[in-house]
Amino acid sequence: MIEAVRSAAAADVDELRRLEDRARTALIDQRGGSAVLDELPPIDWRSALGEVVVATIDDVVVGYLHLTIDQRTATVASVYVDPQAREVGLGDEMLTVAFERARQAGCDVLEGWSLPGDRSTKNLYERAGVVARKIIVSRRLSDPSTAERAFQ
Repeated sequence: MIEAVRSAAAADVDELRRLEDRARTALIDQRGGSAVLDELPPIDWRSALGEVVVATIDDVVVGYLHLTIDQRTATVASVYVDPQAREVGLGDEMLTVAFERARQAGCDVLEGWSLPGDRSTKNLYERAGVVARKIIVSRRLSDPSTAERAFQ
């Protein structure tokens, strides 16, 4: 078994779409997942290729990291590794490449996100020393809470 991390290529687009579909499906039942799906449109892989790192096992793409750079901030816009390919360090390797690319671009900080219950993504970031600096909380206004009813 040969594992590798490399820049994405045009030949990877179909597999990237398949993996993104799996990643988006996995968000559906997670706390906060529906909000993320509403806010993040699917990735235009052909346009994003220069921003994408892929992880492969035996030349099969099993994961991706989409890194965007805006002025001095690099953002992991999306990261996903097929569940059957986890626990071998591919996410860590992709994140290492992201750090290198961010430094080369002159960025001062690298940011990312994870859902509240997404322990594997949180673990990935924590292993690399990426820690929470803010937590965004929300509630749909169409769903009054028990506390809000108590104030009425």
